[in-house]
Amino acid sequence: MASETKAANADQIEAWNGSVGVKWAANQERLDRMLTPFSEAVLAAAAVRPGEHVLDIGCGCGATTLEIARAVGEAGRVLGVDISAPMTARGRDRAKALALPATFELADASTYAFEPDAFDVMISRFGVMFFDEPASAFANIRKGLKKGARLAFVCWRSFGENPWVTVPLAAALAHVAPPEPTPPGAPGPFAFADRDRLASILETAGFRDISISPFDTKLMMGTEGGGIEEALMQSVEIGPLGRLIANAPEEVVSRIRESVRAALVEHQIPDGRVALGGATWLVTAHA
Repeated sequence: MASETKAANADQIEAWNGSVGVKWAANQERLDRMLTPFSEAVLAAAAVRPGEHVLDIGCGCGATTLEIARAVGEAGRVLGVDISAPMTARGRDRAKALALPATFELADASTYAFEPDAFDVMISRFGVMFFDEPASAFANIRKGLKKGARLAFVCWRSFGENPWVTVPLAAALAHVAPPEPTPPGAPGPFAFADRDRLASILETAGFRDISISPFDTKLMMGTEGGGIEEALMQSVEIGPLGRLIANAPEEVVSRIRESVRAALVEHQIPDGRVALGGATWLVTAHA
């Protein structure tokens, strides 16, 4: 099973070690700023205490990992695990610059040999939706958790509930064919849209006391005074739309950019930033 899972995750590993991971690492500051409300929500749900040992799955460039390092202090421990070499490298650089004792491991959490019964808490901000065999992956992660350990993560709900992706995509579809429909539950940002399926996955993996609650807020794109161009870049180059138009001719991309810009202007707030809704599940459980 482990070898099958590793092979099945190959597409995700390739993507996050290629242009996707490079772009996320290069845009770490603006993406962390945009995702701050979700980081704050999942950190509050995890309620990490000084001295605890914490596992951060799909840690990316380390936004939550570094906050956890501050919370656990010198007596604690935090390990961030991610499949993306560009992003984990960025996390290590940030930890070194901030003199924080956070460790980053380049690994696939679905098959990684975690130290048994080592962690008090598992946390993730949008890092657990990409497993081809999610129940098996969560079961593997649970091996590294102490009995009774806390789990807290945030994941996207359905595609249609998330204007941060539907608004730019709708504008782009005037110029390109729509993407192939994604099968429900397929690995990707919206894999856990179905609440009942998500609960079943966690139960199958051996978790209990499962709570899955909606958490909705605005993604604030861009900076005050000049948010449209930055929001446009994030929408066209980094998000799902970027992958859809990656091989489109330059003249088509140019038209798409103009259409997306016009759509984003409709969501610009007085300070210049663009505010688009984000709909997620905030999940907690015990091992």
